[in-house]
Amino acid sequence: MKIHKYDTVIVGAGGAGMRAAIEATKRSRTAVLTKLYPTRSHTGAAQGGMAAALANVEEDNWEWHTFDTIKGGDYLVDQDAAEILAKEAIDAVLDLEKMGLPFGRTPEGQIDQRRFGGHSRNHGEAPVRRSCYSGDRTGHMILQTLYQNCIKEGVEFFNEFYVLDQLIVEEDGVRKSAGVVAYELATGEIHVFQAKAVIYASGGTGKFFKVTSNAHTLTGDGQAACYRRGLPLEDMEFFQFHPTGIWRMGILLTEGARGEGGILRNKDGERFMEKYAPVMKDLASRDVVSRSIYTEIREGRGCGPEGDHVYLDLTHLPPEQLDAKLPDITEFARTYLGIEPYTDPIPIQPTAHYAMGGIPTNVEGEVLSDNTTVVPGLYAAGEVACVSVHGANRLGTNSLLDINVFGRRAGIAAAEYSEKADFVELPENPAELVVSLVEQLRDSTGTERVADIRKELQETMDANVMVFRTEQTIKTAVEKIAELRERYKNVSVQDKGKRFNTDLLEAIELGNLLDLAEVMAVSALARKESRGGHYREDYPNRDDVNFMRHTMAYREVADDGKDSIRLDYKPVVQTRYQPMERKY
Repeated sequence: MKIHKYDTVIVGAGGAGMRAAIEATKRSRTAVLTKLYPTRSHTGAAQGGMAAALANVEEDNWEWHTFDTIKGGDYLVDQDAAEILAKEAIDAVLDLEKMGLPFGRTPEGQIDQRRFGGHSRNHGEAPVRRSCYSGDRTGHMILQTLYQNCIKEGVEFFNEFYVLDQLIVEEDGVRKSAGVVAYELATGEIHVFQAKAVIYASGGTGKFFKVTSNAHTLTGDGQAACYRRGLPLEDMEFFQFHPTGIWRMGILLTEGARGEGGILRNKDGERFMEKYAPVMKDLASRDVVSRSIYTEIREGRGCGPEGDHVYLDLTHLPPEQLDAKLPDITEFARTYLGIEPYTDPIPIQPTAHYAMGGIPTNVEGEVLSDNTTVVPGLYAAGEVACVSVHGANRLGTNSLLDINVFGRRAGIAAAEYSEKADFVELPENPAELVVSLVEQLRDSTGTERVADIRKELQETMDANVMVFRTEQTIKTAVEKIAELRERYKNVSVQDKGKRFNTDLLEAIELGNLLDLAEVMAVSALARKESRGGHYREDYPNRDDVNFMRHTMAYREVADDGKDSIRLDYKPVVQTRYQPMERKY
């Protein structure tokens, strides 16, 4: 076991982690631990853009952006956080431009902007051009730009270090962060990182679904590490299903395609979104569009022999526009489907995309141990966190904005904390839990295979907790997950070695996915309403009387060692915007 000492440790090297690192390293000795080489982080898969009311192309302002974010989140958004997001968006884009990010340009040389789902002029009057973009590779460009600036600032990276435990120590009756425990992939060694401040920026949880846009690495490691240490997870029932994933594969086709004029069509060639969202049409919020697609399929207007998808039609757009604005997704259509998007519509279906819930934080990125109590020295930003700025449904392009605005805020807050704080003394055997977990899995003689359990989990989640849910389907998922968790106790890994043992780490990741899938399903079962990405067919209406509140899920362990989930709730922060019916 090796022990390292840093003022600030950041877990994850995607957009949020590296944006935090750029700020933190200016004020404190900073280390970034990442399970991937930084430029392979999932931020690089984001395509469409980053929202900011620059008004470079047409009239816009940050208050309209705030309203769209709150309305898009079906009024579960904490409105103080939404105001910060929209206000600081403009400087966040300009900061990236100064760092060297190659945004698309207008003929006059300003940052170009295009339309995106749910973003409107004057509180829903008409779509607005608010998304700042770099072709359909915006996330890739952000990731490369931030990495270059981290190198420039001298940030220390520990690549392929898997953080498996969060150390929480009680001092004078206050639970504080003491550091993290990580597994080094290259050697199999366990490392303890003692830190005054820890920032989680480890991304989402989407690999508990089968049809997903998420990379294989998005297994909720940060959420699981905090959850196991008794910290709550907020609003985990709210998961976004992006309307346009490649049919049966889930690979993302950016909303920017519809922002450039792409149209969704059913088997009759009908532009069906006009029925569901007469003003915003194909650019309604993602939850609305995903449900509309599945409604078309259910009512027999789906495409293909099995009628299980619809088409994204780009054939009416000039080839030079597709080449300039959407080079990646047109190539995806050719590579994965053998389709020429100049002349053929692209088969698509909704794909599991983004977790609105996560580790609860305040607007400075400080992690909460209950509704109001801060855990000193512990921070989170990006998809791993729940500010809550996305509420029940995130607007497209607000994710790349979130990681930059709140990644920056968390980096500054953590560094300022570490400047005045002392190191919290490590517990007597800080790596005990991780060593026990690793040895138990490596030495196991069990008969269950990781791949089998993961496959059954993903199929269960796809069938029962996707776009449409009912009490019966969610109960089916809860029961199946409980069965899989029992089987997981008998899981084994074939590779018994220490060097680059990815079998072992996939087994650990599966444990994380099982825990988080259970939290999601239990939280969804308790929320007897439909709101944003959580749509209950047995409770099709939003219920502001009983459920205008955030779900807080806690892991509780009984004396006999059995764990259970306790649900609590906290109020939504409202400032100026009163809940109303969502219409697009």
